[in-house]
Amino acid sequence: MHSAVFLIEFGAIILGLGLLGRLAGRFSFSPIPLYLLAGLAFGNGGLLPLGASEEFVAIGAEIGVILLLLMLGLEYTASDLVSNLKTQYPAGLVDFAFNALPGAAAALLMGWGPVAAVVLAGVTWISSSGVIAKVLGDLGRLGNRETPVILSILVLEDLAMAVYLPIITALLVGVGLAAGSATLAIALGVAGAVLFVAVRYGRLISRFVSSDDPEKLLLVVLGLTLLVAGVAQQLQVSAAVGAFLVGIALSGEVADGAHALLSPLRDLFAAVFFVFFGLHTDPASIPPVLLPAFALAVVTALTKIATGHWAARRAGIGVKGRWRAGGTLVARGEFSIVIAGLAVTAGVQPQLGPFATAYVLILVVIGPLTARYTEPVATYLTRRRTAVPLGKGGDTVPGAGAGAGALSGAEARAGVEAVPGPETVAVRVPEPGPESASGRV
Repeated sequence: MHSAVFLIEFGAIILGLGLLGRLAGRFSFSPIPLYLLAGLAFGNGGLLPLGASEEFVAIGAEIGVILLLLMLGLEYTASDLVSNLKTQYPAGLVDFAFNALPGAAAALLMGWGPVAAVVLAGVTWISSSGVIAKVLGDLGRLGNRETPVILSILVLEDLAMAVYLPIITALLVGVGLAAGSATLAIALGVAGAVLFVAVRYGRLISRFVSSDDPEKLLLVVLGLTLLVAGVAQQLQVSAAVGAFLVGIALSGEVADGAHALLSPLRDLFAAVFFVFFGLHTDPASIPPVLLPAFALAVVTALTKIATGHWAARRAGIGVKGRWRAGGTLVARGEFSIVIAGLAVTAGVQPQLGPFATAYVLILVVIGPLTARYTEPVATYLTRRRTAVPLGKGGDTVPGAGAGAGALSGAEARAGVEAVPGPETVAVRVPEPGPESASGRV
């Protein structure tokens, strides 16, 4: 009887996700917010709580995050990773300053104390790799020129978690300096070892995994990814980092074949992850902390947009790409919930759990919207600001006074810009759609 209830519940979840995905596709909208709302409706305190399938959904959610990061890693080579990390580390520092400090300040202003301030700094700092990976795929931006900048910031954040999580764990449990230092050293050593193997022996790993049989290739790649992710997590390193580095290690035909085989699995388990997030949120705990959480969400959404814009500008990306990079980074998710969960378990601050949940839910819903609309809204506002009134009728002419045949600032940014730095082109051409690059970046 229990298995029958499980099949009914899980079948209803999958069917519902499919219908929500079709609804979102009809309106060209990311289905992530709909998946989250569905989880809220059928989770703890929701309309119809699910019980029999909860454990399986939890495991599926972990697999979803792992597959999302694996697929991101497959888009890039090890040399791309090293190059991006070398060139983008200043963006990681700016990201920390712009987004961690507001969270720490908010906790101190609410009187939660220094430990809660360190916790909330992590909640507001780390963008959701899972949500952003899904959004990039939904919007068809995996090949865009600004995507390597976004990925570099996400990788820097994920790698920073190898340092942050041991520190915050030591703070929460009150261990001594020696024990905390040992945990941190182990975490850094494991992350460094996995990165070294991925960069140095990536070709050998690809040869080992390679197979002409799709079934064998799927089993080997999936098994290797889950194994590395599990070992990484056991050693206090993010499973997402391990999965990402496995994707980085695979290259050539192996990466292309694995991408095609794993895409349907990624979509399935990623949807389960977002439902699981909503299932474990009690809707009744959100209203009391909604207003301060919303205020902090607005502030840190703007700081993330500023971070992405600054990093993309530094990398020589065009103006449209800068706004797209900033808007894409807004979403928070899995890491923020993990960090808040550690604090709640340790009993640091009772309100921290609901506050973090409300904060993440707001940004995980707003994130796909900012990813899609930040660039067109910024372009529209720029055009309005540069428009010059003519006569009494209120007609406007953009860039009046620029001279015959001259382009206004808005026109240059919106349609005929020459991209500086490594993306400079010899002629100025219209930009009808997203800046894109073919192949693996």
